[in-house]
Amino acid sequence: MIIAGEASGDLYGSMLAEELRRRHPDVALVGVGGDKMERAGVELLCGITGSFGLIETLSSLRKLAETFFRIIGALKRHEVDVLVLIDFPEFNMRVAARAKKLGVKVLYYVSPQVWAWRTGRIKKIALSANCVAAILPFEKEIYEREKVCCRFVGHPVMEDIERRHLNVEQLKREFSLDPLAPVVALLPGSRRSELLKLLPPIVGAVVILKETHPELQYILPVAPTVDRGMFRREFSRLEALGVRLVEEKAVEALSVADAAVVASGTAAFQSALLDVPTVVIYKLSPITYRLAKILIKVKYANLANLILGREVLKELLQDDVTAENIAAEVRRLLEDSEHHDSVVRALDEVRAHFIGKTPTAGVVDMIEEIAGSCAGGPPATSLENAGSRT
Repeated sequence: MIIAGEASGDLYGSMLAEELRRRHPDVALVGVGGDKMERAGVELLCGITGSFGLIETLSSLRKLAETFFRIIGALKRHEVDVLVLIDFPEFNMRVAARAKKLGVKVLYYVSPQVWAWRTGRIKKIALSANCVAAILPFEKEIYEREKVCCRFVGHPVMEDIERRHLNVEQLKREFSLDPLAPVVALLPGSRRSELLKLLPPIVGAVVILKETHPELQYILPVAPTVDRGMFRREFSRLEALGVRLVEEKAVEALSVADAAVVASGTAAFQSALLDVPTVVIYKLSPITYRLAKILIKVKYANLANLILGREVLKELLQDDVTAENIAAEVRRLLEDSEHHDSVVRALDEVRAHFIGKTPTAGVVDMIEEIAGSCAGGPPATSLENAGSRT
């Protein structure tokens, strides 16, 4: 059983499903996910929606409760060898605890960010999970320090990028971009709250840059979950300024960019792994931001900066997210060649942690080991019994 609660988890779950079916054609796959997992052969107990991961409304809570009990019922009905939990911590940790009581072996993939806040969750993970497949290099030491079985497998974002075999020249033609003029990618996020806060300053930044750098080209990938009608005014203004709006294709848009302005999150990490000098932006409600400042224990919002331990990609947060600041940082990335090159060299350091890693295959290895059914391969390792002390 594979459970993912958000779009990125749906992608990672589909990659797992494909590899499991390649190795074990007769494998039975059930779970919670989206279209990608379903197309990869997972029988969905429940599909995810745009609000599923937010837990902000009563309807979302009702859906979560229904999904939870549907999962528990399926765990009781099916002979599940391994339950794989992908991210979505508040929900998945509750599922893990119940699965453990039912005797189901649990593997956590894309684990909760215990290094950022609520470190006490490590003890709960130790009680419910047989092992953790870590996607960041520093996570392994954190978990092992607490005696939690953990293996660093690499990041599925890097694997997804490598699998796409991106051809920059071909993509520029597809996007009708001038191959000789610089390109700026704009990724304001996909959630309504992100777009409400980040689209206006991005529009303003493009207006400023148009005055000083008329040669720049812009591309903005729009996620399929975005309600275009709600943001018709901003999108129309961007198109009037010459910004190319494309459906999805965030990775492809970043791959053709010379610089980018990206909402903090998965897309900002994708830009780092693609060696794109990036301005990372994010804005929360004032109350949420004040709470985050108290609770979150890390210095940076972006994973590339966290891995390196220094601010390589400029982070503009809260009141610093202004059109003027965004435009100034984009100009610096494009005009200051020494700064540009130092950013690219630092991003190469980040990439070095993940090049050559095959997280999907690594996680399937762990699934086989935990299940103790290697289908003709070597016998199960200690992962099969990892966590049995609890």
